[in-house]
Amino acid sequence: MSSKQAVAAAAIASTILGNPSLQLGTTSSTPLAVVAFNPPLQQHHRNYASIVLKSSAVSESPSVSADSSDDDNDTDKNNNSNKSWWKEFQLKDSTLAPSVINDFPILATSFDADGKIISPTDKHDDDGKQKKRLVYLDSAATSQKPNAVTSALTAYYEHANSNVHRGAHALSREATEQYEAARDKVSSFINANSRNEIVFTSGATEAINLVATTLSQTCGQPPKNARDLYLTKGDEIIITESEHHSNIVPWQMVAERTGAVLKYVPACSATGGFDLDAFAELITPNTKFVSVQHVSNVLGSINPVDEIVEIVRSKAAPGAKIMLDACQSVPHMGVDVQKLNVDFIAASGHKMCGPTGIGFLWGKESVLNSLPPYKGGGEMIDEVYMDHSTYAPAPARFEAGTPAIAQAIGLGAAIDYLNKIGMERIHDYEVELADYLRRRLEEVKGVTVLGPPVGTERAALCAFVTDAVHPSDLGTFLDVEGVAIRAGHHCCQPLHRALGYSHSARASLYFYNTKEDVDDFISVLEDTLKFFGSLGSDAIDEADSDDNFVPLF
Repeated sequence: MSSKQAVAAAAIASTILGNPSLQLGTTSSTPLAVVAFNPPLQQHHRNYASIVLKSSAVSESPSVSADSSDDDNDTDKNNNSNKSWWKEFQLKDSTLAPSVINDFPILATSFDADGKIISPTDKHDDDGKQKKRLVYLDSAATSQKPNAVTSALTAYYEHANSNVHRGAHALSREATEQYEAARDKVSSFINANSRNEIVFTSGATEAINLVATTLSQTCGQPPKNARDLYLTKGDEIIITESEHHSNIVPWQMVAERTGAVLKYVPACSATGGFDLDAFAELITPNTKFVSVQHVSNVLGSINPVDEIVEIVRSKAAPGAKIMLDACQSVPHMGVDVQKLNVDFIAASGHKMCGPTGIGFLWGKESVLNSLPPYKGGGEMIDEVYMDHSTYAPAPARFEAGTPAIAQAIGLGAAIDYLNKIGMERIHDYEVELADYLRRRLEEVKGVTVLGPPVGTERAALCAFVTDAVHPSDLGTFLDVEGVAIRAGHHCCQPLHRALGYSHSARASLYFYNTKEDVDDFISVLEDTLKFFGSLGSDAIDEADSDDNFVPLF
C-alpha cells in the first residue's frame, strides 16, 4: 500500500469509526420567536453525498461509479479544446505575491512524504525525495503574519512593555502612545469620523456580543438612563440564514432575554445569495436592529450593502441600527464606514495580518455613547462611589481593565503593512485570483462550488463539495500533500443545511498566494478525487455518512 493509500484508508476509517454519540452542544429549552420569510417548501436536510447543488437548481447526484449524462458532460467539460487555457494564463499583477512572500517566513514551510513539517535546513526528506512546499489556502480562517507584525510585537515587549494610561513613567507613556496610535491607524483605515469610534475587542465575536449584550442588558425593561438604547418585547431583529454563528447566536440570546422577535432572510437554495425582496418583506416599523455579513465566509458573495441600508432607512423603525460583520471584507478591500452609512462594523485583526486576540468594533460616536457599559472595572469609569458609579465616554467605556496592548500595536503594524501595499491593489489582485480559482474548480470533475457562478465578482475564497469524498477526508489527504484548506461547516450550519449539505471544503486566498498555489491545489485535488473514485461507490457512500462524521471546525 502506498503512503497516499495508507493515508486515505486511515481517513476513511476515522470517519467510519467516528463516534456518532458525540454531542457538540445542547439545545435551549426556551423557545424563541423566530420568523423566516417564505421558508422553502422542500427541505434539503439529507445525507451529505445525496445531492449536488448546481448553479440554478438542486438535483440528485449520481453514484460516482454510475454512468450518466452528468458524467458525460463532465467528461466533455474536461476534454474540451480549451482544457489547457490555464497554462498560458497570467495574472495582471503577477509581481505582487512574489514581492511579499519573503515577508512571511511560515510560507517557506515544507513537508516530508508523510506530511510532517521538516527542518527548513533540509532540502530533501529522509527518503531522498524532494520535499513538498506549503500551499496555504486557509486565510479566511486566519491570515499569516508578516515580519513587520511579529517584529512590532517583539519590540513592544523588549523596549516598551508597560501598562497604558495610568503610569507617569517613560515606559508607560511609550506604551500608551503606541497603543493609542494603533487606534488612530484603525480609524484612518476605515475612514471613521473620530478615533473615539474605535473600540478594541478580542475579535469580531466579542464586538458583536458587546453590542448585543448592551442592547439587552435590561432584559427588555426601560433603562434607568432614558437615553440608553435597548431592545424590548415585540422589537424585531433581522439577520440572514447565511450568517456566521457569531452573528446568529448572540441575537438568539438577545431574543431570549428581551422577548424581541428574531427574523431571518432564508438563503437562496440555488446560490445562497442575498434575497433583497425577502429582506424588504421582513422589514417593518417594528424592526429595530439589522445585522448581516458584508462578505460571506462560505459563499464568497458580497452583500448589497447600499440596497440593504436604503431598505432599512425607509421601512424600519426610526433610529433602527445596522451592523455589518466585516471580517471577510476589511482585510481584502477598502472599507469606508462613512460611505457604508451603517451604525456598527465588527472586524478581526488576525484575518488582516494582525495578531490573534485583537479586533475592533466601530460605531458612530453618538450611538456608542447611548449604549451602557459592557463590562465593569478600571479604565471604563468616570467617578466611583460606594453607592454608584459614572462612566467614561466611548471608547474607554467599553475597554474595562488592562487591554490587549501588544496585540493592538501588532494590529497597527499590520495596517501599516497593508497600506504600504495598497488596499486597492490587494483587492484588484484578489478579484482576479479568485476568479481564476473559481474557473479552475469549475473544470474539476465531480466538484460543485457553492456561491456565485463563474463571472460574478466574489471574495477570494471558494467552498465546494465533491461526489467522491467527504470534506474531512479530502482535507486530510490534501494536508499530506502540503495543501492547507479548511473542512467543516465553517461556523455556518444553517447555511449548509439550506443548501443541502452538512459540510464543505474551503480554499481561501490572500495577496501572498500565487497562481502556482492554485495550480498545485487543483493538481492535488484532481489526483485525490481520482484515487477516492477508484475505491468504489460502496466505500465512499459509507465514508460519506454524516451520522459517523466528527466535524473539523
